[in-house]
Amino acid sequence: MIALYILLALFVFGLLVMIHELGHFLVARAFGVGIREFSIGMGPKIFSWKGKKQWEEEKNALPPVRLDANGELQDEPNEDRVTTYSLRVLPIGGYVSMVGEDEESRSPAAFGNKPTWQRILIVVAGAVMNILLGFLLMLVLVLNTKQLASNTIGAFHEGATSPSYGLQIGDEVTHVNGTRVHTGNELVYEVMNQGYEPIDLTVERNGERLELNDIIFPGMEAEGIAFGSPDFRVFAEERNFPNLMKHTFFRSVSTVKMIYDQLFDLITGRFGVNAVSGPIGVTEAMTDAAKSGFDSFLYLVIVITINLGVFNLLPIPALDGGRLLFLLIELITRKPVNKNVEGYIHFAGLMILFAIMVLVACKDIVGLFVK
Repeated sequence: MIALYILLALFVFGLLVMIHELGHFLVARAFGVGIREFSIGMGPKIFSWKGKKQWEEEKNALPPVRLDANGELQDEPNEDRVTTYSLRVLPIGGYVSMVGEDEESRSPAAFGNKPTWQRILIVVAGAVMNILLGFLLMLVLVLNTKQLASNTIGAFHEGATSPSYGLQIGDEVTHVNGTRVHTGNELVYEVMNQGYEPIDLTVERNGERLELNDIIFPGMEAEGIAFGSPDFRVFAEERNFPNLMKHTFFRSVSTVKMIYDQLFDLITGRFGVNAVSGPIGVTEAMTDAAKSGFDSFLYLVIVITINLGVFNLLPIPALDGGRLLFLLIELITRKPVNKNVEGYIHFAGLMILFAIMVLVACKDIVGLFVK
C-alpha cells in the first residue's frame, strides 16, 4: 500500500506540473509563439514525439537569426519548426521551451518579439491554471461535504473561554481581527491562525453590529507552533446552489490567504525550517492524507496546486514571478532589460532554489527516520 500511495503522489505531482506547463503552452500557442519542446518532468527523457503543426505562420518571413556574443547576426540552427512533446524521469518539474525566450531572434514566432502584454499573459498562465484547478477541485470537495458550516455560533465546547468575553450562541461572526469571514471554515482557520494571542471579533447580533475585544481562546501547540483552539461549534447552512458557490469561492480564497500567511510567518520567524517540506515531505503528507480518506487527500491536493500557483508568482528570480517582474519593468520603462543581465539573475536564483531544495530534501529524509 505504501508503494501505491507513493505512485499516487507521483501521479499528482506530474498532473499538477502538466497543468502548469499546459497553461504556458496554450497561451503561447494562441499568440503564435514557436514552441520547441513541451516537457513533463525533468532529467533524462523517457520518450518523446513530434507534433505536426508548424509554428511559423508567415510564409514570407525573414529567415530567423540569433545574435552571437558580439551582437552579430548569426544563422539559427536549421529547425523543423514543430513542437517536441517529452516525458522525463523526474516528476518534480517541467518546462515549455519557446523560440526567442532566452535569446535574440528575428523570427515572428519568437517569444521576445511579441508585445509585452502578451508575454506577461504567457508567463502568468501556468500559475493561473494551477490556482483555477484548485478552485475547481474545491467545488468537488464542497459538493462532497454533507454539511456547510456557517459563521454563526451554534454551541460551545465544555470549558469554553470565549463566552466569558461576550460571545453568544446565535452571534454571526463577520470579522476576526479585521479579517472578513463568510463561512465556518474561514472562521475556524482565522481563530486557529491568530487566536494564539487575544483577538477581536466583530459579530452581528439581533441586527446590531458589536465589537468583542481581546478574546482569549484556549491554546494548543503543534510541532512547536502555537495556535488558537476554537471552543465553539457553528450552525450548518442549507445546501443550495448559492451556498455551494459561496463556500467554493471563499474557501478557495481562504486557501490562497493561508499560503500567504504561512510565507509571512516563515519570514518573520513564527514558523521554523521544520515547517517547510519538499517533494519527499509532501509525498509523506499525501500518503497520510490518502489513508485518512478522500476529502483529506483532495484538500491537500487543493493546497498543493494553489501553493504551486501562488509560489510561482512570487518575484523570485528563475520563477514565473521573477520573469513577470522584468516584464513589468519593461512595460513601465518601455525598454527591455538586458538579456544577459536577466539571464545571470535568473541563473543565480535557480542555483539558490536548488540549494534550498537540497537542504529541505535532506531535512525530509532525516524526518523519515527521526520522529
